Amino acid sequence: MSGAQPAGGRAKLMARVERIFDHASDTRSLFLARVDGARLRFAPGHFISITIPLGDEVRTRPYTIASSPGEGASFEICFNRVPGGRGVAWLFERRVGDTFEFAGPFGAFTMEKAPPVEVGLIAEGTAIAPIRPMLKRALASESIPKMHLIYAAPDEEHLLYRTELDAFAQSQRDFTFEPVIAPSESIEDRLFELAQRRWVDADADRTRQFYICGVGKIVTALRDLLRGAGYERRAVHYEQW
Repeated sequence: MSGAQPAGGRAKLMARVERIFDHASDTRSLFLARVDGARLRFAPGHFISITIPLGDEVRTRPYTIASSPGEGASFEICFNRVPGGRGVAWLFERRVGDTFEFAGPFGAFTMEKAPPVEVGLIAEGTAIAPIRPMLKRALASESIPKMHLIYAAPDEEHLLYRTELDAFAQSQRDFTFEPVIAPSESIEDRLFELAQRRWVDADADRTRQFYICGVGKIVTALRDLLRGAGYERRAVHYEQW
C-alpha cells in the first residue's frame, strides 16, 4: 500500500528476507521473518512500515501484509515496480538473508472476524494483498458468509494468486470469484459497472458488507456508489492506495 504514515512512533523491529517469489517481471513477494524469532501478530488487512535507506535520504513506506495470521513465523508483502519509484526499486534489490527495519503492524482496514452477512470484495492488481487474508479468515470461520470477489488486472499475469482463488471458488460453495481482464485505462469503468449491476441494480438487499481496495479514484467512486444506493456507511470498508 501507499499513502500517509501512521502518526506516533512504534518500536522498530528487524525483518529478514526468507524467500522471494516473482509473480511477474514487475511484481514480487518477499517472505519475511522477525530477526528476533518472535511471531508478528497482525490482523488481516494490516500493513507494516518499512525503513528504506537511499543514501541521500531515509524513507518510510507502507506495505500491506498479503499472508494470513497463523500461517507460520514468516509473513508476506507484495509490491510492483513503479516508474521512478526509488523506494520500491530498493526493495527489488533485496536478497535472501538481507535484513531491514520496519514498524507495525498498523491500519484500520481489517477484518478481525467473518461478517455475519453477505460480503462483497473488490480489488485490482496488487491491491489484492489485504483482501486475500480477509478472504482466508472468512473461509476458515465456523459460519462462512456468502462472498463474491471481483478482482481486476490488465492481463492474466497480473491476476495474482489466481490458482489459489480458483481453488477456493471450486471448493467453497459460498464463495464465487469473478476475474476481470481489462486494459488499464478501462479497469475503473469495468469495476464500477460490475459493482452496480451485481449489488445495486440486481436486488433491494442492502444488508451486505464490502471490502474495497485499489489505486486512485475508483475506490472512492465505488464507496460512493454503494453508500448512495442505500448501504450503511459503516458497511462499506475501503482503502485507497
